[in-house]
Amino acid sequence: MELRIEHLNKTYGNGVKAINDCNLTIPRGMFGLLGPNGAGKSSLMRTIATLQEADSGSITLGDIDVLKDKDAVRRILGYLPQEFGVYPKVSAENMLDHVASLKGINQRAERKELVAALLHRVNLYDKRKSNLGTFSGGMKQRFGIAQALLGNPQLIIVDEPTAGLDPTERNRFHNLLSEIGENTIVILSTHIVEDVTNLCNDMAIICLGQVIAKGHPAELVREVNGSIWSKSIHKAELPAHLEAHRVISTQLKGGKTEIHVFSESQPDASFHAVNADLEDVYFTRIGERMELELV
Repeated sequence: MELRIEHLNKTYGNGVKAINDCNLTIPRGMFGLLGPNGAGKSSLMRTIATLQEADSGSITLGDIDVLKDKDAVRRILGYLPQEFGVYPKVSAENMLDHVASLKGINQRAERKELVAALLHRVNLYDKRKSNLGTFSGGMKQRFGIAQALLGNPQLIIVDEPTAGLDPTERNRFHNLLSEIGENTIVILSTHIVEDVTNLCNDMAIICLGQVIAKGHPAELVREVNGSIWSKSIHKAELPAHLEAHRVISTQLKGGKTEIHVFSESQPDASFHAVNADLEDVYFTRIGERMELELV
């Protein structure tokens, strides 16, 4: 089974074109959707999850027409939105049992067994009697994955799942997503480049509602390798370098500003070549798209 998106468009009432002729084919496994805030990631995820209508285009999940047969999609969909609310005074066990009943799992004994298995899987079984309001951010995200896994979904969408998590919870969440992605289509929508680097074998970069790059992370890195140059400068020198070179990123290190520049050849002798990474790909592609927008 694969998810196929063709010529998808969505413009909101205020004139913002959130999805602009989007085309993607997403196979089974972990798929990273990378883009800055406001790029259209959440709009695309909400459309796939049948939470909003598209203006035009098509989405198919295997033989299912996602835009027309929403009930069929919802039966095999797990969704963890960016803003995942919980009832603070309800225990994890009771809340998951309630969601399971809403998903059509009517036998009480079956629900009890399933809820226990899922809480074990996300390492929350020992906290099953605790109210959700006492959970940390990472625990709430793991509970969110547990509810998304109810009903054995074939497509799971997680929108900005690691934002705000501490390193320990983030690693735990990464491991859980990797395990789920072995047999399921999992779309990881994020602006955190490292999450996609660590988790995904296939990915796309979206900007201003358009897919501007797609492929295996390593392949996308190879496309820019040999064209990324670095130099440490004083902050006051930055405007001149922005004027003279195609600066794709800046980072403060040890009191000085390290700049990365995209250039087919060495800009001058003061620059040294660096091995490109996915962050360089990301900033290069986003910069190209934004430059086109200004033309």
